[in-house]
Amino acid sequence: MKGKIALVTGANGGLGTHVTQALLDAGATVVGLSREIQQSEFNSPNFTALPAELCTRDGAKKAIASLVSHFGRLDILVHTVGGFAGGQSLAETDDATFQRMFDVNLYSTFYVLREAVPVMRQTGNGRIVAIGSRAALEPGAGVGAYSASKAAMVSLVRTVAQENKDKGITANVILPGTMDTPINRKFMPNSDFSKWVRPAAVAALITWLVGDAGKDVNGAVIPVYGGDI
Repeated sequence: MKGKIALVTGANGGLGTHVTQALLDAGATVVGLSREIQQSEFNSPNFTALPAELCTRDGAKKAIASLVSHFGRLDILVHTVGGFAGGQSLAETDDATFQRMFDVNLYSTFYVLREAVPVMRQTGNGRIVAIGSRAALEPGAGVGAYSASKAAMVSLVRTVAQENKDKGITANVILPGTMDTPINRKFMPNSDFSKWVRPAAVAALITWLVGDAGKDVNGAVIPVYGGDI
């Protein structure tokens, strides 16, 4: 991937850290975006930290403009930004929680895609991978707002795949089950971690999808459920 410019959102998160490192190891130049991120978090001359907020229209617009101003192009977008809230029935879910799920899971995706896709179309190629959730296809009790926001995100990304296939741009969604991240271990300490999805495995799949070998995969919704099938 030498010469490729990649943007990883949520670059220092539980999954984003692995994705960022995997793309760096593959030779890509990686711009790591997060609300709070520092250059020192990744020891590579090919890494650039980009503190930004994607849940607002202006934040996404400024972030992509900054990237393009510096690098002149965007070849790869891996969108790992997301959030979770649950524990209440739909009837008990307040407006603020419902809106927050859509802001972080759907609107962040919409805003970054709206800015990134035209840049990719100018160069005539691009690879987009977004991280959804198993709950997008298999909603459960107590996670209505989260499930709905992730399901809408899947639809959005698949629409992008259809609208931009004429330019050789691919857009796919990965739906992980519970991921083996420090924060999930903290909040679910009694779970069987061996059944959880390894972030490194998802990062490897993403690296394949955004490389030459994955060029024929477009509009796919890929389940990665680990041992908890």
